[in-house]
Amino acid sequence: MKVEKELSEMSLNELWELFPIFLVEHNDKWDAFYSEMEAKLRCVLPQHSIKRISHIGSTAVPGIWAKDIVDVLVEISTDSNIECIAQLIERSGLLQMSTEDRRISLNSGYTKNGFADKVFHIHLRYVGDNDELYFRDYLKDHPQIAKEYETLKLGLWKQFEHNRDAYTEAKTKFIRKWTAVAKSDYAGRY
Repeated sequence: MKVEKELSEMSLNELWELFPIFLVEHNDKWDAFYSEMEAKLRCVLPQHSIKRISHIGSTAVPGIWAKDIVDVLVEISTDSNIECIAQLIERSGLLQMSTEDRRISLNSGYTKNGFADKVFHIHLRYVGDNDELYFRDYLKDHPQIAKEYETLKLGLWKQFEHNRDAYTEAKTKFIRKWTAVAKSDYAGRY
């Protein structure tokens, strides 16, 4: 009789095997999934703490391939306690993935059997920590750059299929370059 491990008991390599990098063609369902998650977050979080909730990542950019994971940026007021806000999100069924200085990531849709039908990454930050908005907007406004990003990701997909950290790192130079251009072009937007 095989005993299945809980996700919390799995090594990083086991998790990467269970949850590989995979890209799919753009799907309009992602906007609906984002809207569902935004509504859920607005229900569980104190309204005075929320400064902005945004759909970020490649699923927010029409026409490009992406991981079938909807990324949501939640910006909270600087007088809010980020740990308390994260606990409210956890009580609504999401799991905390990681904590950095003034940043907490949560997720849903990861199961012992692999990905669920809807997968979300919630990026909890203080207001103004939102470079992803500039990058998203730049890709939306510059389809040729979005296609370059898609080509880069497609080229990295199989190479790093079972190493999410390496996949992310390999995209970093491109993302930083165009985010810097976007922040210059869109100064003061956010």
